[in-house]
Amino acid sequence: MIAKVLKAMPLYKTITVTPSITVFIWQVTESEDQLAKGIVLTDNCANRLVGMKSEAHRRGFLSIRHLLAQAGYVDHDLYYDANGKPHLKDGNHISITHSHDFTGIIVALTDEVGIDIELQRDKIMKIAHKFTQPEEYRTLANSDAIIRKLTIVWGAKEALYKIYSEKGLSFLQHIDVKEFDLEDGESIAEIMYEGVNSSYSVDFLEFEGYTCVYSVKL
Repeated sequence: MIAKVLKAMPLYKTITVTPSITVFIWQVTESEDQLAKGIVLTDNCANRLVGMKSEAHRRGFLSIRHLLAQAGYVDHDLYYDANGKPHLKDGNHISITHSHDFTGIIVALTDEVGIDIELQRDKIMKIAHKFTQPEEYRTLANSDAIIRKLTIVWGAKEALYKIYSEKGLSFLQHIDVKEFDLEDGESIAEIMYEGVNSSYSVDFLEFEGYTCVYSVKL
């Protein structure tokens, strides 16, 4: 997919994936009090916020409500199903992600979508066997390239898992991200689960030591 990327404050990035699909990314630099201004939460979400022990999590939670506002929604427009998947009451599709200093959402009018943001860290090499075949990455030039590629694959599988939202789905056994180069910015992926195959586009970008991956069901 060809995406148009815009920068605007206080948003970090707005990505127009297609006329009906948009990604919004926020860099969380504001205080909790600043982020709380103008935000009205449902009773359930207010209780969730109070129950969060980490200030970083509370700030991320509130920043996502600002992202919702950028997309034309308020907290009351959002609800979660039994599997924890977010939905919009108007029937549009949404996916949400939070990683340290960045949060993001993707909103689509008709397509099923998923998004994930990950901090690039060397610890991913220690868990790579849980979600991919590590030997496939031995041809990469250096450990930095391996970390970057593994982070993209992990993010892609997280995004696809958010779309599919079935608890029995295995990253290693059921989700296949096709081969890509770091310079490509995109790939495709398949989910093969309980005799049903489905295909997805995968787009990725890197910034500030983070990787963002978003996926759309084909």
